[in-house]
Amino acid sequence: MLAYQAGIAKFEGADTQVFAISEDFTPSQKEFAAKNNLTFPLLSDFSKRQVAKDYGILIAELGIANRATFVVDKEGKIQHIEEGSTALDPTGAETACSRLHHKG
Repeated sequence: MLAYQAGIAKFEGADTQVFAISEDFTPSQKEFAAKNNLTFPLLSDFSKRQVAKDYGILIAELGIANRATFVVDKEGKIQHIEEGSTALDPTGAETACSRLHHKG
């Protein structure tokens, strides 16, 4: 998330809203956001892990979600997905957002 915060201007320049969803409890997220000066919203999928299920990233046997980045267009269609360690690097998401911005 820190890399996404560091590149937030690139996302904003591409008319993109950044937010993060994690399985952490909301108070933990608030503490993390404050400590790291995050300016985008952190949403919690703590109780039912429904977002992880709906997006197909829940690792059921471990009860956790795989790291993933989704770029969703204004119509709600997923345009770009990165999973695993590559999801930590915002470069692919920045490129996808820029393409969508210039396309529209």
